[in-house]
Amino acid sequence: MLVEQIWTENNLRNFNYLIACPETGEALAIDPLEYSRCLGTAKEKGWEITQILNTHHHGDHIGGNQGVVDVTGAKIIAHAEASNQIPGMDVGLKAGDVVKIGKTIELLAMDTPGHTMSHVCLLSQTDVPTLFAGDTMFNAGAGNCHNGGHPEALYSTFTEQIDKLPDNTQIYPGHDYIVGNLHFTLAREPDNTRATSLLAEVESQDTHQAMVTTLGLEKEINTFFRLGSSSVIDKLREAFPDLPANPDEKTVFLKLRELRNDW
Repeated sequence: MLVEQIWTENNLRNFNYLIACPETGEALAIDPLEYSRCLGTAKEKGWEITQILNTHHHGDHIGGNQGVVDVTGAKIIAHAEASNQIPGMDVGLKAGDVVKIGKTIELLAMDTPGHTMSHVCLLSQTDVPTLFAGDTMFNAGAGNCHNGGHPEALYSTFTEQIDKLPDNTQIYPGHDYIVGNLHFTLAREPDNTRATSLLAEVESQDTHQAMVTTLGLEKEINTFFRLGSSSVIDKLREAFPDLPANPDEKTVFLKLRELRNDW
């Protein structure tokens, strides 16, 4: 499986992706907002974009669809329940469906509500699993739920699906928010030495060559996976004095998501 992460350099800090089959050169474009960059990269690599996968229906993820379709005739794939929100959608996915690229690439569709209620992530069926996470999770963070989502659904997605993936799963998110998210982690957990060292590494990184985290690393530096941390809970209580003495993990997650909305 060949993966090209495309940094858009826009104000929303989007990442677009191309996934290609090495045998055939057929490629899938994920959320190709900057369609000219996606088309240019495919041409440089000798790949043919035959499919587009939209993780969800927000404009900064579907806005480049038509530009790719006009040039390539690619089919548009998305969550089955997003058909009335994504113009020209050809194929609807449900949990467990497999997206095939060329001869050898298979990506498992995961139904991951929270950021929106019709959001899909793709998980590669490779020796080293790779999660194309859209806006469900980010490096060191979690998606917001402002525009058609629900934080309780996001909590369930995190705990019942993402948390159960192997720790060596590579994480490819829909946006580059890692610096801001690490600052949030350290505001909640000042004694997190791994987050401190990672922040020093990524603050000066070239986003065209962005660090790819693993789920194992996320569990060390992403507050939304650290729901039992006494430091996280103590700091959370400063913002929410009525927090129970021993809050359950769902309560901690929801309060963290609420706090992050305005942080």
